[in-house]
Amino acid sequence: MNKVFFSLIMSVLFCSCSYGQRNSNDQNMRKLQMTLYAIQNLYVDTVNESKLVEDAVIGLLEKLDPHSVYLNPEEVKEMNEPLQGNFDGIGIQFNMLTDTLYVIQVISGGPSEKVGIYPGDRIMMVNDTLIAGVKMKTNDVMRRLKGPKGTTVGVKVLRQGVSGLIEFKIIRDKIPVYSLDAHYMINKKTGYICLNRFAATSHDEFMKAFKSLRSQGMENLIFDLQGNGGGYLVSAIDIADEFLKQGETIVYTEGEHQRREDARATAKGDFEKGNLVILVDEYSASASEIVSGAIQDWDRGVIVGRRSFGKGLVQRPIPLSDGSMIRLTTARYYTPTGRSIQKPYENGNLESYNKDLIDRYNHGEMLSADSIHFPDSLKYSTLINKRTVYGGGGIMPDYFVPLDTTIYATKVWREINGKGLTYRYAISLIDKNRDTYKKEYKNFNDFKSKFTITESMLQDVFKMMVDDRKNVEPDAKDTEATDKDREEFQIAKSLIALQIKGLIARDLWDMNEFRQIINDRNETLKKALEIIENQEEYDKLISGK
Repeated sequence: MNKVFFSLIMSVLFCSCSYGQRNSNDQNMRKLQMTLYAIQNLYVDTVNESKLVEDAVIGLLEKLDPHSVYLNPEEVKEMNEPLQGNFDGIGIQFNMLTDTLYVIQVISGGPSEKVGIYPGDRIMMVNDTLIAGVKMKTNDVMRRLKGPKGTTVGVKVLRQGVSGLIEFKIIRDKIPVYSLDAHYMINKKTGYICLNRFAATSHDEFMKAFKSLRSQGMENLIFDLQGNGGGYLVSAIDIADEFLKQGETIVYTEGEHQRREDARATAKGDFEKGNLVILVDEYSASASEIVSGAIQDWDRGVIVGRRSFGKGLVQRPIPLSDGSMIRLTTARYYTPTGRSIQKPYENGNLESYNKDLIDRYNHGEMLSADSIHFPDSLKYSTLINKRTVYGGGGIMPDYFVPLDTTIYATKVWREINGKGLTYRYAISLIDKNRDTYKKEYKNFNDFKSKFTITESMLQDVFKMMVDDRKNVEPDAKDTEATDKDREEFQIAKSLIALQIKGLIARDLWDMNEFRQIINDRNETLKKALEIIENQEEYDKLISGK
């Protein structure tokens, strides 16, 4: 039988086998095309066809799962920037408070620092457009400040102690976006690294921090992934590789139309020995769960905190011709033992899916590990010590740390935090005292040990809260402070003071110093430090005995 004839027969057979499926697909496509054709040519009113198609795509994806989504061109750009490691802009971090842009930090060596922008400056105008006091959206402000490298943007700045507006011409440049918040030695043997997302540069940032800590004598590592919502899979694999031995599975993915693909550790691991604790909470998701799941399955370290989010669906970006994108779920993540990370969901029902964390809180899961129940069908054994672990949604820590609700549940704390009053007060202190603070505290350790937030300062914050109520609702009868307000403020004072001190440290130094201040109240970190330095307790958790 010649090759041409054989190929022809195989083609006929293939077409016959798949005809039913293809015929069904063709009918579905014709149905969509006929609907759009009818609307275009017969509908009573003029319609925006592009918007109609976009809404149809969004509707289709909403029926699949909570993570299959459509992104318009602007959303694609906004999604990619934090993960790519840089963008074109002027090099500041800012907050919008009371309709005013406050410069929080000026990136070292960036365009704004070069022309003399300072932390605490208020940018009032961009290219002669007023942005202060006009209720402009943060995205609209960012759009005016960002732009191609080499282009110029004009800003007018209000600075404490200077009359009138100061004008600057800033030449935009590439601005690095860092995913590592902090790294420092907690004590002589234990280092701390905090990663806020898994970006393209995360592994390089992690290794730079790791080597710095190693040079300072680090033997044990606490790796903080609390609140880390994930990011690039390859970055998670590269970082997990530093902890695991060559050949050990880190994660595998599999789907209806995707064969199983395994990612395995290489020989490059720089921290395959030494005590390791990873911190997670209910906001640790995706890539964070891949790293913590692999460490747990191989009995390489101890997971401390609360059950992670449970996001184990793999999205494949599918670019569309107009610059928009579909992020379509194509597979699931599985830990080395075969556990699915993904929590249950009902089709694309976002309402019940997003309500999951509230349900966990209401069921007591945030306060007690005894409130968390897993069926025996989700039981797995770790690969070395055969400890029992569970699948079915998120990573359950080896040591549970309850959420501290004593402060966070108070109405006064939620009001002060929600209105950004601690930040506004910290800005006012820095504006008045920046030069004094810099002269008085020669280094961060000096500041950390000696600077205190006084009772008078805290009462100023309380007064700001009361005054803010009157400004929002001047005719309301319940704007005055009540005994309950004062009682709750007494409970929240210590955290408010810590936040103000941390914000001042961030202004004078950087995020690394802010984190060192704030971590004084991090109960999960405190427990992790106890475990990592108590070899008997560490070994007991690793062995499961």
